[in-house]
Amino acid sequence: MTLRLDQAFIDVERPFAWLDLDALDKNIQIVQDACGEKQIRIATKSIRSVDVLRYVQKNLAQVVGFMTFTAAETIFLLQQQFDDVLLGYPVMEEASIRRLLHFVKEGKTVTFMVDRQEHVQLLARLGEEIDVRVQICIDINVSNDFKVLYFGTKRSSLYSLETLTPFLQYIQKNPFLEVAGAMGYEAQIAGVGNRPANALKGRVIDAMQVQAKKQVTQFRRLAIAHIKAYFPNLRFVNGGGSGSMSYTAKQKEVTEITVGSAFYAPGLFDQFTHLQLEKAAGFALRVTRKPEKNIVVCHGGGYTASGAVNMDRLPVFYEPTTFAYLTLEGAGEVQTPIKVKGKTVNIGDTIYFRHAKAGELCERFQVLHGIRGDKYIGRYTTYRGDGQCFL
Repeated sequence: MTLRLDQAFIDVERPFAWLDLDALDKNIQIVQDACGEKQIRIATKSIRSVDVLRYVQKNLAQVVGFMTFTAAETIFLLQQQFDDVLLGYPVMEEASIRRLLHFVKEGKTVTFMVDRQEHVQLLARLGEEIDVRVQICIDINVSNDFKVLYFGTKRSSLYSLETLTPFLQYIQKNPFLEVAGAMGYEAQIAGVGNRPANALKGRVIDAMQVQAKKQVTQFRRLAIAHIKAYFPNLRFVNGGGSGSMSYTAKQKEVTEITVGSAFYAPGLFDQFTHLQLEKAAGFALRVTRKPEKNIVVCHGGGYTASGAVNMDRLPVFYEPTTFAYLTLEGAGEVQTPIKVKGKTVNIGDTIYFRHAKAGELCERFQVLHGIRGDKYIGRYTTYRGDGQCFL
């Protein structure tokens, strides 16, 4: 299964990160088909490479812009000539906001996420100081509270029309603000796979997602209509994510879908039964020890994903039926012991992995080594390779 990888990367020093461009191209087409006629906003945190962002933008139709994750990253991308940037999270860093507003004065489109009066107050003050109208996006909370279980993310404080109304009225008092858009991110659908290791848990998730879709559809439409009653000229309504593209594409109130993880297809997305993505990115480690017949040790490997600590945060094997972690050691900081089944692995061989999440892989490597088939194509620098570190 990995002979073509071995051949393509024969001269690359381990460990390294890899990018399969054939798989990436297929994932781009899958995203395009799933999103239908909706515009697409690329989630930069799931890519974390200027080279790859440009590649995806060039090869994906209907790209409307980018969703960034910090002010510093946004500044960096604007300096690289990117535009129409939606900051996906509230920013409270005054110096960075001032720099971003100067980009706005120069003609760039930057939209700030808000869900609290504190966010609005700061942006309005700095907009007045620099004499520029600040474009904002209202983040509504479309998570589901099933009483016994909160299904979604704890993020926006705007979870009802009752909480939304005074917030909208407060924004109206600020002449240096322009409500450009609204977002309702259904994380409980877009980011939760329905095929976890525990089959019973998967059935529960299936049932909750069916109910969640009904509630999200109803509340988001009401919330957007309510926002438009105050601010009728919204430029966009953002929703969705890689795991909910087909669902979100059918939502009438949504004008654009944010997609990021689907391009790399990290390990966590193996848990989505409705997504048939290709393995597009990962990393490779050298086998340096063999303490037992069916145990080998790789140099490095402790690239654990963020989120609630669980086994699904560990990298996954490119050949999952052949390799397994040792329960008491997992993926180690400087070495990773691995059980081998049905294959002979020797010292000096290479084992291939995929990160559990998408862009976090790029925080560990300066370069993604690109291939097509069994041919080495070239290097794609990551944010780290460009000397950047944002979170």
